[in-house]
Order: sequence, then C-alpha cells, then structure tokens
Amino acid sequence: MTRNEYVHRVLLQYRRLPGACGRILRADRRLALALHERRVPIAVVNDAFVLAVVRRHFRSDATPLEPIRSLHYLKPLIQELLEKPPEPGYLDYLNYKLSKVGIQITT
Repeated sequence: MTRNEYVHRVLLQYRRLPGACGRILRADRRLALALHERRVPIAVVNDAFVLAVVRRHFRSDATPLEPIRSLHYLKPLIQELLEKPPEPGYLDYLNYKLSKVGIQITT
C-alpha cells in the first residue's frame, strides 16, 4: 500500500468513527503519515478504532463523552496494541459486540 493510500484509509476511517467530530486536522494527517513511516500495520490502526469505540460505548459511566477531536486520541491505543497484541479472536469478538448494537468499523 502506498503512503497516500495508507493515509487516505486512516483518515477516512477516522472521519467515519462513531464519536469522532468528523473533521480532519493537519495534525491528524501528520500522525497518519508518521504511522505509515513507522510501518504500523493498517490492521493495528483499525483495531485501535475498534477498541476506542468499544471502550467509549460499553462503559459503566453513563455520562456523555466529548467527541473525539483528533486522531491523536488513538495514539495510546495503537501503542498498547503494538506492545501487547490481544489474544486471537478478541478483536473479532469486539466487532461482533459492536455489530449487535448496530456499529460497524470497516477499513
């Protein structure tokens, strides 16, 4: 995948992310470029999107959360996934849980 394709996919997915404000900032584009340069697999970025949505949607505190205003919100989740990948099938399970409430995260 070329650099431009990678950046486009990351930013498009971020824009569609439930809970995100939908605006792409220059800092978001720079982070997407940096992720490509670090050779972070697109699957890891997608998994970070899934984790973010699951953690925001299925939390015990019912107070409304502020919108996600930057791709940088996902940076710690990406790092978490790189340092300690989840058990096989875990992300499939999370995607299944999201699909049961009508949320689809696609790449």
